[in-house]
Amino acid sequence: MANKVTVIGAGSVGSTIAFMMAVKGIAAEIVIIDINEKKALGEAMDIRQGIPFCDPCKIYAGRYEDAKGSDIVVITSGIGRKPGQTRLELAQTNVNIMKSIAAEISVVAPDAVYVIVSNPVDVLTYVFNKVTNIPENRIIGTGTLLDTARLRSRIAEYMNVSQKNVHAYVLGEHGDSSFVPWSSARVCNVPIEKFKDCVSDKGFINADLNYEEIESYMRTSGGKIIQRKGATFYAIAMSVCHICECIFDNANAIISVSTMMHGEYGIEDCCLSIPTIVNAAGSVGKVLPDMTDEEVEKLRHSAEMLKNVIAQINL
Repeated sequence: MANKVTVIGAGSVGSTIAFMMAVKGIAAEIVIIDINEKKALGEAMDIRQGIPFCDPCKIYAGRYEDAKGSDIVVITSGIGRKPGQTRLELAQTNVNIMKSIAAEISVVAPDAVYVIVSNPVDVLTYVFNKVTNIPENRIIGTGTLLDTARLRSRIAEYMNVSQKNVHAYVLGEHGDSSFVPWSSARVCNVPIEKFKDCVSDKGFINADLNYEEIESYMRTSGGKIIQRKGATFYAIAMSVCHICECIFDNANAIISVSTMMHGEYGIEDCCLSIPTIVNAAGSVGKVLPDMTDEEVEKLRHSAEMLKNVIAQINL
């Protein structure tokens, strides 16, 4: 059966996701929905005219009823983050937008896997869980997947290795309280702090690891990109496409995405990112890496930060 994806939101993020899905041949049918129907029509038309150079794909602008039969629904709608603004400051406005979308789309596409992209993503993933009857395993927030990619990218630059050989995660909130559990970070299955000693040519390594600089790079990248070009959309679109590929390929891939917590590390009733197994059913389990006491406290602190925001919003 052909893969069908609905993308809600035709802004820079949503349209880039739709474009990338078409180019990579991830979906055979893509529906773009936006309150600005003219914008959605323009984006769909622009992408559709390039389809002769890609795998066959039916792509069009639609309304909520056109999402019927979707395998995946990607939600990107919301007010974008302005320079100097934190993700959490967006909360109530985007919560209201999410609630209105959820009421419409969950009825039309009750069997889809939902990928929440809009920020603050952990709060909105939680809201979508609470205001719909969609099973928790079929609600996935992009969480710290992009942060993890940024982290691995920076480590790879230090180590002068392929990013695919770096195995390290950013956990917790997609925001200021995220953290890196360095105790479990590996390069080519070697603990990260020992990797340099395992390389025969010591000059191969670009620089000694600066953990503080790497975390700062990961945490401030989004803000710097927004300051320089007004928005971030390429890397998050790649992240979303990766999640969709994991779902369509039934991959059992382990990725850092945001899902509801039920006692893991002592955290309840909160959505945040820890390594999560993703396949055709959505999120089917969590992987709980050994962490130091300090790292566990950082995860719990991240959960408390999110709960504080949730306590202040009108659900």
